[in-house]
Amino acid sequence: MMTRNRAQLLLQLSAAFLLILGVQARTWTSADGSKTFEGELQSYDAASGKVSVTFPNGKRMTFTLDKLSEDDIAWLKKNGDRSGGGSSTEIGELPDELPDPDGEEADMSKPVQVYILLGQSNMVGAGKTGNLQGIAEKKYPYLVDEAGGWTVRKDVRNVFVLCSGNAPAKDYKNEWMTISGNIGPEIGIGHHVGHVTDAPVLILKSCCGNRSLGYDLLPPGAAGYEGKDAAKKGGWYAGCQYDGDVAAAKKVLDNLDDYYPGAKDYEVAGFFWWQGDKDMRNATHCEQYEENLILLIKALRKDFDAPDARFVTSSLGQTKKGSQGGDGKILDAMEAVSKSDDPELEDKVGFVYAHPLSKGGSSSGHYGGNPETYMNVGESMGKSMVELLSK
Repeated sequence: MMTRNRAQLLLQLSAAFLLILGVQARTWTSADGSKTFEGELQSYDAASGKVSVTFPNGKRMTFTLDKLSEDDIAWLKKNGDRSGGGSSTEIGELPDELPDPDGEEADMSKPVQVYILLGQSNMVGAGKTGNLQGIAEKKYPYLVDEAGGWTVRKDVRNVFVLCSGNAPAKDYKNEWMTISGNIGPEIGIGHHVGHVTDAPVLILKSCCGNRSLGYDLLPPGAAGYEGKDAAKKGGWYAGCQYDGDVAAAKKVLDNLDDYYPGAKDYEVAGFFWWQGDKDMRNATHCEQYEENLILLIKALRKDFDAPDARFVTSSLGQTKKGSQGGDGKILDAMEAVSKSDDPELEDKVGFVYAHPLSKGGSSSGHYGGNPETYMNVGESMGKSMVELLSK
């Protein structure tokens, strides 16, 4: 007799199959051979036997290996150690307050989970940490150890590379996650995704200041994008910084062991985007921001072979909801993309409203260098990513 749980699973698979419109995914068969469904493998954990599959309508289902046919099981054991762009690691729950990092190294048998941070100067980071230690124990206690020094995460690597346009990039940071020099949102991001991830994490920031999505960072597929061929003419071109930032990040990943010692493999699990200051001053760029942001997400996923990677963006700290200026249009565009019902975006894009998190100042003035603004935005972006990964 079929068990209730098994019957429920088969009904779920049947329902999912009826929703499927695409034909690019692999066809799977249930253990008893009575049902088939199509979906893209996102992860397979041989230790737990858990399989995660995303259907063409964007929905994801996780189930145990014994629910599949013998042919599917054999295929997974041969090919399932690396997913097609999604994360193959388990995501834990966030506590109300993060504990100090335990000082333990990550399980290097698992692929490094890569998060790529892009944007302009506030993503680059202008938070001055001189007065952070005085408030960290109360507001961000996981940053301070028992001796009063900065904690160090040995399971999260913090890398920052910067180039102007498509010129060769320079390494600015290549260290374990800790406080050193000015900070951006990467500290809050790194501690939150690192805490819930049972695999090594690489926070990879590749960005430069004073860049617009409407021109410098214009992605492939957008109207007006000129691409790398334009570089042969010399000078700047539409998409020049996009090309440079992507190339700089790829160079890090091509030399992974130089940036995450002992790493052998990686998966790009997500992207973070904090930008908009330059675009808000250009009426055309403001109007096109939503369309260009969608194209950016899709281009990044394609360039990094990460079709299921999550994406989190944050508004400018000075911008209140309801603003009728260019900054308000950019906020509205970001929020609209996060609420999209496009199967490629639905439940995969997060939005952080930064105004309540900011401690004053504006994006053009780097929020006065107040490190709390950068920590608050980073924490919220990290929490948003964890929520997306848990869906």
